[in-house]
Amino acid sequence: MLAASGLLVSLVQTMVVPLLPRFPELLSVSPSTASWLVTANLVAGAVSAPVLGRLGDMYGKRRMLLVALGLVGVGSLLGAVAPGIGLLLVARVLQGAAFGVIALGMSLMRDVLPPERIGSGVGLMSSSLGFGGAIGLPITGVVAQLGSWRWLFAGAAVIAVVQILLVRRLVPESRLRSGGRFDAVGAVGVGLALVCLLLAISKGDAWGWASPTVLGLLGATVVLTLVTGRYELRVRRPLIDLRVSARPAVLLTNLASVLTGFAMFAGFILTIQILQAPVGTGYGFGLPLVIAGLVLLPMGGAMVALSSVSARLSRLRGPRTTLVAGTVVLAVGNVGLALLPGSVWLLMLASTVAAIGAALAYSAIPLAIMRAVPESETAAANSLNTLARQLGTSSCAAVVAAVTSAFVLDGGAFPQGAAYTIAFAAAGAAALVATVLVALTPEPLTVGPTAEPVAGRV
Repeated sequence: MLAASGLLVSLVQTMVVPLLPRFPELLSVSPSTASWLVTANLVAGAVSAPVLGRLGDMYGKRRMLLVALGLVGVGSLLGAVAPGIGLLLVARVLQGAAFGVIALGMSLMRDVLPPERIGSGVGLMSSSLGFGGAIGLPITGVVAQLGSWRWLFAGAAVIAVVQILLVRRLVPESRLRSGGRFDAVGAVGVGLALVCLLLAISKGDAWGWASPTVLGLLGATVVLTLVTGRYELRVRRPLIDLRVSARPAVLLTNLASVLTGFAMFAGFILTIQILQAPVGTGYGFGLPLVIAGLVLLPMGGAMVALSSVSARLSRLRGPRTTLVAGTVVLAVGNVGLALLPGSVWLLMLASTVAAIGAALAYSAIPLAIMRAVPESETAAANSLNTLARQLGTSSCAAVVAAVTSAFVLDGGAFPQGAAYTIAFAAAGAAALVATVLVALTPEPLTVGPTAEPVAGRV
């Protein structure tokens, strides 16, 4: 049930992406305004994830998971009936609470599953993200062709309600609580810093990387990070425990997570573009959106199939070994994609190899984090790691936008093949750097719970 929630997260994230070119006409807005449907969801999710994670450690992970699913359901229902772009943006902000679902679910697994099942459970939940992203594109295409885009939001609302009912019935609450008072000041500081950073990254290409707005946002990010970091070191129960986060096993894993997110996301956003690009570009295959989405299904299937393999390898050799193997395979897949395969089958093969690497890496990352932090910090630590991966995917989207707009064919309608080669090569390099960081990561010291169990539903 917890792993199934990863599908909802992926669907919510990807449901509007294929329709962005159509939203300006459908909603009578400019393309730059329509792009906020992605940006608003990204920023809201990045801010809500650490907040929900800390509240989960304090008051119950299952309780906060239900809150997050409830916000997603309300936002989806609001999007289905939104008369214009204003209310639709509010809906996308509420849907951003989905970002906290993954970290809460993984942390809940650590608390309620037998030790021998934690690895396979976390691996399945991680792989559900990739599978959800793979099936989200063809689903979006079918719904957009056969009916209104509002059915996408209505469907997400129904799924959220069903998941709330099933989580209430099937998922027990964790007996671990950290207690204490919520760090509201830290939440505001961290939230503002993330808003500034993600706005600069996601809008840098549109606003200009050297524009006063982007430079001001980056400067504000630095100032807010330093001020908030100093405050977090002084408060008794901070939103983000920087002392725990600064442990080499945690810090290097989070840095590797940023690079892994970058390397993984390139395949998701670029492969579908290559499949749909006209044959005349020299690299495209001219497939419609639905068919292109079906070609990507092996990517999602590979991620689900490899989840059990990843768990077994992590159990035998440790998550660090699995993470190294995953980043190496991810690098190989991106190099294959950088060569711009000349057939759909070769492109499918290269993208599936990259997906296998992503499955191994994404399944091992949460296990590595949970081994390095106390049990009472798992939700907050996993939320921070989820944010690290999201920073990687956001950075990848920004780099891809910059490269594809810099290298365009005559007429400016489609990028040159060199743009895809550069983007995939950058993703491969990011995976290799992540491999080095993971290899340098020391084995964490054994940590135990820092909170007493409290009465709860079992």
